[in-house]
Formats: sequence, structure tokens, C-alpha cells
Amino acid sequence: MRIVVVGASLAGVRTVQGLRRRGSDAEVVLVGDEPGTRDGVAADRPPLSKEVLADPSTAPTPLAGPGALADLDVRLVTARATDLDLGRRAVVLHGGEELPYDALVLATGSAPRALPGLGPRPGVHLLRTAADALAVRAAALPGRRVVVVGGGFIGTEVAWTLHAAGCPVTLVEPLPALLLRGLGPQLGAALTRRHVAAGVDVRLGVSVASVEGGDDRVTGVTLTDGSLLPADVVVLGLGTVPATDWLAGSGLDLRDGVVCDERLAARGARDVFAVGDLARWHHPRYGEDVRVEHWTNAVETAGVVAAGLTGTPTVHDAVPYVWSDQLGTRVQVVGRVRPSDEVRVVHGDLAGPFVALTGGDGRLSAAVGVGAARALLPYRKLLARGAAWDEAVGAGA
Repeated sequence: MRIVVVGASLAGVRTVQGLRRRGSDAEVVLVGDEPGTRDGVAADRPPLSKEVLADPSTAPTPLAGPGALADLDVRLVTARATDLDLGRRAVVLHGGEELPYDALVLATGSAPRALPGLGPRPGVHLLRTAADALAVRAAALPGRRVVVVGGGFIGTEVAWTLHAAGCPVTLVEPLPALLLRGLGPQLGAALTRRHVAAGVDVRLGVSVASVEGGDDRVTGVTLTDGSLLPADVVVLGLGTVPATDWLAGSGLDLRDGVVCDERLAARGARDVFAVGDLARWHHPRYGEDVRVEHWTNAVETAGVVAAGLTGTPTVHDAVPYVWSDQLGTRVQVVGRVRPSDEVRVVHGDLAGPFVALTGGDGRLSAAVGVGAARALLPYRKLLARGAAWDEAVGAGA
């Protein structure tokens, strides 16, 4: 049996490791094309927006080198997948080579969004790969003026890291608060106040109209309200889109990811699975299809598929979890914060370390902790067993 895993970032690497850990003796082939690497294997991504940017002595850490994969008897193919032929059960690689499979795991992840109409140019950076992080670090020397576009988790991490490293930073977010999609309006506003108090220049409710400068450098960013922000470096943190372009025309159901069942098997295909950012699966806990772009989900989906391919069919019903290091502390979110949720602070207060619960319709939706990892733990357990709102709020009394 040959298992082909396409994508050598976290979810793909953890899938092949999980197969061997579970005793699979299948032929395992890992296909990777991470830009800026010799072997196509990605670096661990969370440090790229934090430690790697902050400390010139910190090097990106590869998820697995060729030696480690060879020790697992995993064949590494450094190439880009360009097509999938479900009928012939083969992945087509750049150049036309075909790679047949008995089971296929799709792990090509996601790609960063760019500003519409803005092509690659000196001084404007995306942040996805180790090479991207090193380029931002080299450009954003202390004292250089930085504009970060996008106030989600990546944008706020980059803004805080570069501000702490001595760069004047302006953070531009078209929504009315930072981290709005991840934390909701009330908690997003609380974190926005902290960034402003820490010295980050936050511009809300505006977008980028144009990036100024010549062919060799950036000089500024003009916003839709007419403001001109001087800039030596621009970093785009506008979120990501699932990397499904190569699967167009394959016959897979592609709707903001590869649509899968609760076991991460791709709908409309046989022996095809998706993991990590690429997977949009039916979540039994929520009764709907979801896609989660965070590190923990990549690891969990890899484990689910590795279990299924080694004879233990497993449903992926884990409570989503994400963390972010910024403002000198750790932000953690367990569950899903909905915009209309009621918010109740059950530990501390919004100006310091706190745990806040969100929910509605009598159910607990999420728990958010800022600098309060230990206090958050009981609420993770309550979310895992589907606790009612009153029970969860009462637990913090």
C-alpha cells in the first residue's frame, strides 16, 4: 500500500509521523515544495511572527529534516503538485510526473492574502514561510517605520514584536476592533486598548488605498481616509486562503477548503483525506462544516487521519483551540466566539490577567484567557463536555 501525503508543513509532517507511530508499514511518500528550502519541508510557523522576528540569533526550526524522515522510512519528494486525477488515483507533479497512490492525504495548507492590485514589490512583505520571516527581520531594523496591515492574530503578533524590537509601528485594521473575528467585539476592543496603551499606533475602520514609493523602496501607505503613513517596511497580515488552486477540476468539493466528512474523508472521492488548514469538515459538536487555521487543529487532524489509515476510524470533534503571544503575555481561545455572544468575565478583569466566557442560548461557546493559563483550564474541560452557560458561569463564582 502506498500513502501519498501532499504538503510538507505541520499537518503533512505530523501525518507521516503519526502513521509510523501507529505501526503502519505502508510505503509513505511526502511531497513538499516549501519556498526557500532545499528539501521542501516547512519550518515550524508559530515562532516566525514572534521569536524569529525578535531575535537575530534565532533561526527557524524545520519541522523535520531529510534524515528524520529517512529514519521513519518516509520518501521525500521535493516537487510541486499541479493536478489530481481521481480516476487514475494519481497526483501529477510539476513537469508531468505522476505519483500513484492507494490513499492520499491533502495537506497543502493555506496561502497568505495579498492586497488587491498590489503585486510583489520591495518593502512589502507577506509572512508565511521562514524566508518571509527572515526578510522581514532584515528589513525591520530598530527605528525603521513599519506599517502592519491586518489586525488578526498574525498582524497583532507582528505589530507587537516589531514595536518591542524598537520599530515605530502603525497597525491598520478595517474592522472596528483588533482580533474581532477571533475574540468578538468586546474582548477585541479590550485587546485593542492594550495595544494602544503599549504604544502601537492603531488605525481602525480604514483600509489601504495605495502603497507609495518607487521601484526600489516603500516610502508610505495612503489609507482610504486620506491619511498618509510614512513607512520603510509594510507587512501584510490579511489572513489566508486555502491552497486548493491545484485541485481545481479534480472533482473534489472545494468550498473554502476541501469539504470532508467528520472523519476528514474528502466528499465525492475514495481514499482521499484532508488535514490542517485545507480541511473543511462536518463538525459533530457544531452540526456544520467548519475550517480551522490554527496549529493545534493541524496536529489534531493529522492524528485523526493517521488513526483512520491504520484501522481506527476516528471522528474529529475536538473543541478548537488557539493561542497567541503578544503584549508580553499569552492570549488563549478555547471554542468559538460568536459576534452575538454574551460575555462574562469570571476571573480577573479586562485591564489585567483575565478569563472571560462567551455564550448564548443557554450554552457555553468559548473561554478566552489573557495571561491566565491556569485559571482557564477548568473551562476547557467544561467546553469539552458541552457544559451549559449557567454551570460554566457558576464555576467561576
